[in-house]
Amino acid sequence: MTSTGNGTDPTVAGLCRAIWQVEQELSLLDWRIGDASPWALIRMRIFHELTRRTGIHGASHPVRRTPYDKARLVGRHVTGLVTRNPFLHQYDALVVPHPRKPGGVEIYTDELREALGSRALILDSGINGTPLPGSRNLDFFTSAAGAVHKGTAPDRGIAEALRKLTGVSVPVGPLLAREVPKHTRLRALYRTLLKRHGIKTVYVVVAYFHQHIVGAARDLGIRVVELQHGAISQFHLGYSYPGRPDVAHQPDELWCFGSYWTDVADLPAGTSTSVIGAPYLPRATEKDPRRVVFLSQGTIGAELLHVAEAVAKEHPTLDVVFRLHPSERAADYTIPAGIELSTDGSTLDLLAGATYQVGVSTTALFEGMALGCRTAVANLPGHEYLERSIASGHALLMTKPDQLTDAPLCATPEAYYAPSTLPLRLAADQAE
Repeated sequence: MTSTGNGTDPTVAGLCRAIWQVEQELSLLDWRIGDASPWALIRMRIFHELTRRTGIHGASHPVRRTPYDKARLVGRHVTGLVTRNPFLHQYDALVVPHPRKPGGVEIYTDELREALGSRALILDSGINGTPLPGSRNLDFFTSAAGAVHKGTAPDRGIAEALRKLTGVSVPVGPLLAREVPKHTRLRALYRTLLKRHGIKTVYVVVAYFHQHIVGAARDLGIRVVELQHGAISQFHLGYSYPGRPDVAHQPDELWCFGSYWTDVADLPAGTSTSVIGAPYLPRATEKDPRRVVFLSQGTIGAELLHVAEAVAKEHPTLDVVFRLHPSERAADYTIPAGIELSTDGSTLDLLAGATYQVGVSTTALFEGMALGCRTAVANLPGHEYLERSIASGHALLMTKPDQLTDAPLCATPEAYYAPSTLPLRLAADQAE
């Protein structure tokens, strides 16, 4: 086994290459336990564990619950068995939205849900967010399926192989012990649900964390469409499979915001792409020439704040705004003088009036390009996600604070976010 690193200077790219190497050498994509593909189920979770344990990233979307919160959640699960039962009524499409809803709006499926109307069963979990009005869920069974598992499981030498390459130990056995039985139980439940309604198409956001739903649909020959929800790159292990191998539990189609996303990563062999645009972006407003927006993420927020402080000192005439990700809390930060903390309102509206934006790998950077922001990518772990945009001259890799004012405008924003064609696509599907 050829080492890709010893953990002394880990990078996102290096960890991805280590995972790909182990994946190939141990033939992990061919591994089956019953009807489950264990590696496909834990691959993204392994990446998150590696980035956290190497110190590259913090928790990407931390969920903090007190004992009282947990008790309330159990109560909602029990109530939901009656009030949000998805087996009632009749539908021919299933929509699984994103759990994040700024201002109560789920932007990725909003237009789709409106177009499908009463034909669609909206299955929206309340475990890590507030479910949409009128939606249904199986949260009681989801939580129960994940709670019943043994402590560990044989891992085919994955943990040791990754440790040799990265210098980091990850809990592969416990992940397998939890995720494989959970997948199997939920997949059977969803097969029953899909057959009960005669569902023809499943539309899902974040398919790599809903493989039980995707697997159930594929078992029944039901078409699965994933709607893009964020940035995709060759280093996003929810999507990137070098060489395009066959991978279990993957959607048939990925509907993308723009043409850039259709080939930025090697998707699994069975997944095709289409551009349907993005209807949710506001129009750019008059730009404030002094405004700089730093786009934080839980994974690199503390480090990015240091960059923001350096930029504020280097450019005292600029107004530096540090915008928190929805999963972050203001209490986690001490904001230096000269920087404005932003937590309220819409990130997109903020970017629409800004001249400069700075971030690392957040989707908001691409949205800001489409909204006419000059884009600088901070030289922090994860900047590899923007490699292609930097190489195209759409963004600048900023290694020193005085480089900010050299940040470019994106010449082809429609490549990232095209006008929406979703109604036409749905009409074409209906005509087939």
